[in-house]
Amino acid sequence: MDRRHFVACLAGGTALSVTSLSRLNAAVYRSIEQLNRAYQQDDSPDGAYWEALRKHFIMQDDLIMMNNGTVGPMPEPVFNTLVRYFKIQATNPYDCYNFLPQKKDETRARLASFINASPDEVAINRNTTEGMNLVANGLDFEVGDEVIISSQEHPAGYYPWKVQEKRHGIRIVEVPLGAPPSDEGEILDAFAAAITPRTRVISVSHTVYITGLIFPVKPLSEIARERGILMVADSAHGMGMLNLDMRDLGVDVLASSPYKWCGAAAGCGLLYVRREAQDRLWPSIASSGWDTHESAKRFETLGQQADPLVFALGEAIDFQNKVGKRRIERRIGTLADHLMQGLAPIPKVRLHTPADRSLRAGLVAFSVEGVDPGYIVNYLREKYNIVIRTIGRERDNTLGVRVSTHIFVSTKQVDMVLEGVDYLARRAA
Repeated sequence: MDRRHFVACLAGGTALSVTSLSRLNAAVYRSIEQLNRAYQQDDSPDGAYWEALRKHFIMQDDLIMMNNGTVGPMPEPVFNTLVRYFKIQATNPYDCYNFLPQKKDETRARLASFINASPDEVAINRNTTEGMNLVANGLDFEVGDEVIISSQEHPAGYYPWKVQEKRHGIRIVEVPLGAPPSDEGEILDAFAAAITPRTRVISVSHTVYITGLIFPVKPLSEIARERGILMVADSAHGMGMLNLDMRDLGVDVLASSPYKWCGAAAGCGLLYVRREAQDRLWPSIASSGWDTHESAKRFETLGQQADPLVFALGEAIDFQNKVGKRRIERRIGTLADHLMQGLAPIPKVRLHTPADRSLRAGLVAFSVEGVDPGYIVNYLREKYNIVIRTIGRERDNTLGVRVSTHIFVSTKQVDMVLEGVDYLARRAA
C-alpha cells in the first residue's frame, strides 16, 4: 500500500490491523536499506537517494515545509507506530498499565543511545518548555544567586528564571549576543566576563531559535564545570538536526523537542540530566518514585501519559538511525549553505545567521530592508506553497524570517525561496 492510499484509508475510516502497520514499517526500512547500499557514498544535497527518501514523509504532495523550527512532518513509520499503539490503547486498555510501561524503558534506552548518554540520565517529558521549567523550579536558590543567560533566549529559556527572580530574589545576568556574532571567541569571552562568585547557573540556547546560531556549548561547559556552575542547554532544535553527543557536549542538563527535526509526534520531549547533576534538582511534580528512582526517571513522575507518543519517538529514532545521523546533519547543513550563499548577494538582505559554518546548521534567519517579514512569509506561501515563519524582535535587531532546511527539502525548493526573496528585495529597492 503506497502512502497516498494509506492516508486515504485512514481518512475514510478504513481500519488497518496492527500487523499491517508493522509490515508497512518493515517495507519502508527495506527501501532505505536498499537506498543506502545503492548510494553509500552519495552525500549530495539532491539526487535519487534524497528524492526517494522524501517520499517516506507523509506531507501533502504540494506542500514545501521549511519551518521544522516550529514543528515538522512525520516519516511514515512514525505515523504508523503512533496509530498502532493508539489502537492498542483504545481496544485493550489493560496493556496500558501491564505491557506498555516496560516498552517505554526500551524506548528510553534507544533514546539514550541516540544521544550518547546512559538510560538513567534520560527523562521523557512533553517538550523543551517543560524541561526548562523542571530545571528552574528544581534548584535551591538563595537571594542574590545569579543565573547567566543570553539576550536571545526563547521564552521557555527566559521566563522560568524570571519566576525564580520574583520568587526567590535571584539575579538574572543577560549577556548580549550579536546578530550574528563574529566568532566563537566573542561569545565565550562575554560569558566568561559575566561570571562572578554568585553565579550558580549558566542557561543558554544551544540552538538559538531567533538567529540559527549553534551556541559553542562544549567550551562553555568546560568553563562552567571548572567553577562548579550548573550548565543548562535549551536544544529545542538539536535532536534530529544535529548529531547530539552528551558526552562530547559536557552539559549538565539539556532539553529538546524531537517533534521539530526528529519526526516525532508533538507532545513528547527529551530531558537529559547528567548523572552527577541529578541530586542538585528537586522534582517539580511528585508521585510514586520521586524519592526512590535513582535516575532521571524521578523527573517524569507525571502519572498516566500518552504512551503512543513515546513509542512514536522510538520509531523516529529508528528512522534517523536508518538514514544516519551524520548523513542527516551534513545534508541539512549543505542545504543551509546553499541558502546562505544565495541570500548573501541579494540587495537589501541582511543575514542574522553566522557565516561561520561551525556556528550554524539548519536554521537560517534574515531580513530584507523595506519589506515586512510577514509579507515575505505570505508571498512565499501564496506563490510557491513554501512554509517559513517570521522570527525575532526589533529591540535586538533580529526581526525577520526564518527558514528550516531539512532532509526532505531540495536545492530546487531552496532556489524558489531565493527567487522570491530576490524579487521582493529588488521591488523594494
